[in-house]
Amino acid sequence: MSQLTNQIAVVTGAGRGIGRAIALKFAAAGADVVCVSRTAENSEKVAHEVRALGRKAWALAVDVADPTAVAAAAEKILTDAGRVDILVNNAGVTKDGLLMRMSDADWDAVLDTNLKGAFSFTKAFARSMIKQRSGKIINVASVIGLIGNAGQCNYAASKAGLIGFTKSIARELASRGINVNALAPGFIATDMTAVLNEEMKSGLLKQIPLNRFGEADDIADAALFLASPAARYITGQILAVDGGMVMS
Repeated sequence: MSQLTNQIAVVTGAGRGIGRAIALKFAAAGADVVCVSRTAENSEKVAHEVRALGRKAWALAVDVADPTAVAAAAEKILTDAGRVDILVNNAGVTKDGLLMRMSDADWDAVLDTNLKGAFSFTKAFARSMIKQRSGKIINVASVIGLIGNAGQCNYAASKAGLIGFTKSIARELASRGINVNALAPGFIATDMTAVLNEEMKSGLLKQIPLNRFGEADDIADAALFLASPAARYITGQILAVDGGMVMS
């Protein structure tokens, strides 16, 4: 029996990279998936891949930084799908720069997408999860939220905030049978790392005990575990999937 049979999962940032890998991993485990991306083209492309695995899929183009758009999307999802069992807040952006050169717009764009987007989606589905007395919420943070990184104060702040948000919401919702956890990916082989030159990649690999970048599927596997019945007694935790970069 598949781990997520008869489950409805919403994955934000599902258009590519980690989000796409999570959406497809969940579908392969039996879930029907709502694919949320900034563009209709990307969300529909992944929804098509989910359907190819024999599962239902819905595609929505949503700017997660816009609370009004999120509320409207959540209402449509609940109407069309009937319920939401799993929410993965994965949507995120970077606008890197040193503090002294960072604009207010770049700060706001990253915090509004990475942190406020998770707040808006979680708030939108919390009531329905409380009513059904079950649910899994998985926030995709980052090791940068744990250790910081020069030139990424906005990104680090958004991911550290997401970690605090995860722990607080886990305490609020635990009595209603809702598990809330976060993943903290390390350096993952995505479009973002593909543009790094060899010297930069070599420097990063020296920080990783396993001596390799992670794959999107490494994060998707961890997300599947947290979404599955095997993680029913885990909540308020931050799971670093980072090849050993951060050891506590």
